[in-house]
Amino acid sequence: MMDPKQHPSFDGHEDVVFVGGESQGFAGIIAVHSTAIGPAAGGCRIWDYDSVGDALTDALRLSRGMTYKNAMADLPLGGGKAVIYRINTDRVDAFQKFGDAVEKLGGRYITAEDVGATVADMRAIAGRTSYVAGIPKEHGQAGGDPSPMTALGVFVSIKSMLGGSVDGRTIAVQGVGAVGFNLCRLLSAEGAKLVVADVNKANLARAEALGVEIAPVDQIHAVRADLFSPCALGAGLNVQTIPELGAPLICGAANNQLATEEDGARLVARGITYGPDYVVNAGGIINVSAEYLGEAADVVEGRVRAIATRLNTVLDMAKAENIPPHQAADRIVRERIAAAKKN
Repeated sequence: MMDPKQHPSFDGHEDVVFVGGESQGFAGIIAVHSTAIGPAAGGCRIWDYDSVGDALTDALRLSRGMTYKNAMADLPLGGGKAVIYRINTDRVDAFQKFGDAVEKLGGRYITAEDVGATVADMRAIAGRTSYVAGIPKEHGQAGGDPSPMTALGVFVSIKSMLGGSVDGRTIAVQGVGAVGFNLCRLLSAEGAKLVVADVNKANLARAEALGVEIAPVDQIHAVRADLFSPCALGAGLNVQTIPELGAPLICGAANNQLATEEDGARLVARGITYGPDYVVNAGGIINVSAEYLGEAADVVEGRVRAIATRLNTVLDMAKAENIPPHQAADRIVRERIAAAKKN
């Protein structure tokens, strides 16, 4: 098995733990990138990777992304992520054992829902550790499925990038799962024309009720539109797809949308404005943070709507300094992390 420290995406991770095994009935990875600002928070992704190496790559990239996302959102949290790449036992049993692994980290990592995970899974984890969020709360406290707040953050960002209104604008949405569908509902309600794609036929059937147009999965990025919104898996903006992009603006919920650092410059060269993913998709972790800190639900929406203001700050800096937006965002984040390490 690959030594995480030798992996090209290691990036100074504080800890990488392989959890489970044949006797446990599940297998996964917990990656803790940084606890400089606070405990490492990030969801647990369930995915059928082609190899353990691919799972490690995703865990490391997602974990680092959470450090940047949480810092940009001014949350008292560091960055971490978990991926589970095999379950061959009862699902509740698997997540209880995963909860044991989270508990052993002693609060350095707080888990929550991500792609493939559910509120029921979080309840199973909560039976073994308190370091978990994404569980429905009572009496006005924040909690539950974070995907609607992720969608809201992307929605207000899209509106901002389109000058304040989506009415009559064509938006191509790649992926209409939990977040993508909620985003489409918000966009449709305000008059946007939607073109969508998804590998999951059930997701497409649900989206069709909104009156969307369906595009092939391998062509959605090339659809002529006012804005392209990637809401599936990462690395979709790459040397192959960027020359084919059909929209001048990009703003979506997917994590790690740029396959490489150079792809940000490729977008600039094409005259395409990119809303950095970890800036615009922070609504879910804002909700998770409020839940973990025991805050009221009514504070969450205001914080999520403020994402648009942060995005404008990033885009203004990028324009003023003639650098790609993701580099402007990274600079802001690195300064915040450096300041936290000094204190």
